[in-house]
Amino acid sequence: MSKPGDDDLQRRRCRIPVEAVRKSGECARPLVGKTTWSIPIVGTSGLLSIDLGLRGAVVGLSWLLAGVALRDRRDSTVACLGAAVLIGAAASAIGSAPTFPRPFEWWELLVLALACGNSVVFWLWARAAFDDDFVVEPWHGGLWAVMTGLQFYVAGWSLWPTLDWAIDRALSLTTLGLALLAAAQILATWRTDLVAGRRRLRLVVLIGASAYIVIVSAANFSGTPSMSFSSMASVANAFALFSLVGLNAWNLLRAADTQGSILPPAAGDESGAARAMARDGAGKPPEIEQALLRRLEHLMVVERAYRREGLTIGSLSAELGVPEYRLRRLINEGLGHRNFNAFLNRYRIEDATAALADPEQREVSVLTIAMDAGFQSLAPFNRAFRAATDLTPTEFRRRAAAKAGSAASTDDGEAGIDQPD
Repeated sequence: MSKPGDDDLQRRRCRIPVEAVRKSGECARPLVGKTTWSIPIVGTSGLLSIDLGLRGAVVGLSWLLAGVALRDRRDSTVACLGAAVLIGAAASAIGSAPTFPRPFEWWELLVLALACGNSVVFWLWARAAFDDDFVVEPWHGGLWAVMTGLQFYVAGWSLWPTLDWAIDRALSLTTLGLALLAAAQILATWRTDLVAGRRRLRLVVLIGASAYIVIVSAANFSGTPSMSFSSMASVANAFALFSLVGLNAWNLLRAADTQGSILPPAAGDESGAARAMARDGAGKPPEIEQALLRRLEHLMVVERAYRREGLTIGSLSAELGVPEYRLRRLINEGLGHRNFNAFLNRYRIEDATAALADPEQREVSVLTIAMDAGFQSLAPFNRAFRAATDLTPTEFRRRAAAKAGSAASTDDGEAGIDQPD
């Protein structure tokens, strides 16, 4: 005779055989005389515990990483945007939890708004992390404010159902578009990236995060029921968030080796470069790499390979007769460039400044000088030139002409003084 409650206890403890399961929904007994593999029952309460545990881990790890980034690298745009992405991920983990109370209170609306605006922050982080020349503009903050404000309105004040539906669809489409733009940024600058850790991060974290945002946005746009009301979907959502934040932690917590991190060395910190140069224990790259460096310098300075149209790191490594990864490491660790275009622009800007300061080329247009130096159009040349000199090409030429004129006047004056009466 079984005691009251024994059946429930048995259901909680028994296992479901793979070969046979009773149609009544009760736990089936294993087939007699046959060894079977079995899986434990996980009820709704078990799924909820797993779900909340994963979300709690996401929140705690996100806040920890955000605090470390702001403490150690608050001077870095990448670190600040990364901290903002992590805070938004924590808000998303909280706001999409099955136990998140509804209807929403004011503080809950703030959580949802932060989660919605995180798509903008993620896109900005992707731009800053993989484009060394990217600068955050005021309109970027305006876009975040609009996204956040619209989400706040939709979740808190439902006045016109048709308008609310249209805004909700617009937000889903915008989130989807920003995720695709982030993925495009990954692919656009993949080949020119010289930082090994950053190249790995593109594949592991950014594509995974972009795919996650695309899937969630597409589900919201298609009208799929919210993950918060589907136990397995909610656990999958929480596990995906935990995996992404965990991979981010794996990369960012490698603070001892800046060569493996996407963050550039802090201002005035030469320890990372010193570690890279001391890998052979002699404070300099191996001798064969020194020989390769001399060949590379000859190719760029004497033969002016940087002027070639469509020059890539692949074609350059083929001309030098070395694997592409060795050339990437040489330019990154030996010359300190994080991007192949920045490496080329160093020689192109030196070429252009010499031409702009040459009095004999005073009548040559800026566009012609830029094209001769290897740039494909005027806009990239102007950006690179200003970044290197803090002047526009026209201002630089004007100052060089004035300096040359002043020097000529001084020489003429000295020659007049030396003339006898």
